[in-house]
Formats: sequence, C-alpha cells, structure tokens
Amino acid sequence: TPYGAWTTTTPGSEWKKMRKKNMVEALAAHRIPYAATASIAYPEDLVAKVKKAKAMKGSRFLHIFSSCPTGWRIPSELAIKIARMAVQTNIFPLYEVEGGVRYTINFQPKGYLVREYFHLQGRFKHLTDHDLDQIQEMVDEDWELLLRKAGLPLPVHSAGAHAM
Repeated sequence: TPYGAWTTTTPGSEWKKMRKKNMVEALAAHRIPYAATASIAYPEDLVAKVKKAKAMKGSRFLHIFSSCPTGWRIPSELAIKIARMAVQTNIFPLYEVEGGVRYTINFQPKGYLVREYFHLQGRFKHLTDHDLDQIQEMVDEDWELLLRKAGLPLPVHSAGAHAM
C-alpha cells in the first residue's frame, strides 16, 4: 500500500502515512540471484523477466504491479492506463537486480507528475496539494537513488520544477 492511500481495510478516515516497503530492495540486500519489478502495462517486459527468472537457479522474486479497480476506486477500463502511469511517474519503476548488486533500469519515463496518477484514483481523493508535493519529493528521491545504484546520470531539475 503506497503512502497516502486509503484502502478498504483502512480504519476510520486515517490514510497510510508511512512509505511502502520496497520488497525488491529488501531481497536485493540478501543478495538473491534475481529480483525485479514488472507491470501488466508492459507485457513484453513482464514476459522477458519471467523467462529470465525461470532460467536462473536459486531464489528469484518478481514484484508485479497490477491495478485493482474496486479497491482503488477506478473504472475497469482505466486499469491498464493506471498501471502504465505508475511506471511513467516513477511510482513503480521497472528494474532488475542481479546478485543484489547489478541494477538494470528497464524503462526511463519522461517524468509525469504523481498528481496526474493520483487524481484518477478514488483512494487518493483526500490528499491535499501539499501532500502530493511531499509524495512527489519522495518519489523523486527514490528514483534518484535507483539511478545511482544503476550507475546512471541523475536528472537535472530547475529550482522547484519537475522535469517533464
């Protein structure tokens, strides 16, 4: 469950005010042979990662993003669009980690703002502009950390602006 989300099991009107756990990073810290993220919105990438994981020996882990229309309060016809936007906003980057140390980023998005993704979902309707700005900062920090781990250049940000 991501930061800021209201779920069907959320007690009362309180929403989640903690970062989500990054399972790929947790398993990479244990140096398993293969850990990766994938999304239903990018089926070629998903199939390639399943094949790669099947061909390896030892522990393998795939974290697959799939939207949930009922729980996320979105129309079913937006399920793939929402899954694609999660990747395009860096909320759910597509990457692989081999042996806990070799990072490969499989898709570098143009950098849509998280608010574009959140505004389509009922589970985030309670968030203020300030909340969304804080979430954008967290997503940007996480993306830059991932770029560093992959040995890639960091994005150039102008003061207070988000690269599109």
